[in-house]
Amino acid sequence: MKKIIPILILALLLPSCAPAGRPEDRLTVVCSTYPIYLFASFIAQGVEGVAVERLDTGSTSCLHDYSLSMADMKKLEKADVIALNGAGLEEFLEDALAASDAQIIDCSLGVELLENLSHHHEDGEEEHDGHDHGHWDPHYWMDPDNARIMVENLRNHLVLADPDHAAGYEENAWRSDIALRVYQEEITRDVWDKYSPQLGARPKLITFHDGFQYFAKAFGMELLASIEEEAGSEASAREIVEITELVREYDIPVVFTEANGSDATAKAISREAGCQVAQLSMLMDGPEPKASDLELGRLCNYFSYGSNIVTVIDSFAGRKVVPLG
Repeated sequence: MKKIIPILILALLLPSCAPAGRPEDRLTVVCSTYPIYLFASFIAQGVEGVAVERLDTGSTSCLHDYSLSMADMKKLEKADVIALNGAGLEEFLEDALAASDAQIIDCSLGVELLENLSHHHEDGEEEHDGHDHGHWDPHYWMDPDNARIMVENLRNHLVLADPDHAAGYEENAWRSDIALRVYQEEITRDVWDKYSPQLGARPKLITFHDGFQYFAKAFGMELLASIEEEAGSEASAREIVEITELVREYDIPVVFTEANGSDATAKAISREAGCQVAQLSMLMDGPEPKASDLELGRLCNYFSYGSNIVTVIDSFAGRKVVPLG
């Protein structure tokens, strides 16, 4: 089954980067997250004089802990357009946005947002380490259908910001929408529908972060609980016991961590419950695409979404999963 993903990568092509900012650029778009950067770069691909840049937010797992770097602030100062994820994710940008006269794009407009899981925080409980992660789960890009809404919002605002080049943005957005729909269909038909029947039932997931709700919903899975460790801290003994009991109750073979996140609690649960630990991607970061990818129109880094599906199926079907650590 591992051979399926390369086929999918070749089947669906989208642009994924734009030239770095140059003095002669007439329009600079700064994106707050990596997924927005990928989609904005595609929509601006081939439109002369447009630079698409991104903040260094992919370096951290939880953006509620993120602080702007000097490089970030310089990018924001020269931005004509700032593209945000929205849904409460960019609290770290409040002061910078108040001082900016750039046009703001909220990519969450029109997205059906899900509430944050409340595994740790019952009514009346204080937030972990004083963090308030808001009412809504902002990780909506994990559903390809929501990615299409992101593209639509980006297109609408770029057309307004640069009406003389509206045709280019419209064409790229149209191609993007088609490719994302085909991509979802390919993942569903060639991976999920083909291999999930051997699982017996739709998996119930326990993940590091509740941001995988959209990923789970897209394929009819349930995010049963999230470990939600804060950077540099470990879950309490009570939390470990609660999640361990869920693993045993539902006979869950694996708990999932993510890139840049702590796996300490997952390993503790693994020792207590005898389950495995595997890693999923939240698509928060990735390498810069090669020039050839741009020329061929590939949004290759969004295809790691398909690898998540393979990891889930492999884990729950009893295939070999290499434990972390």
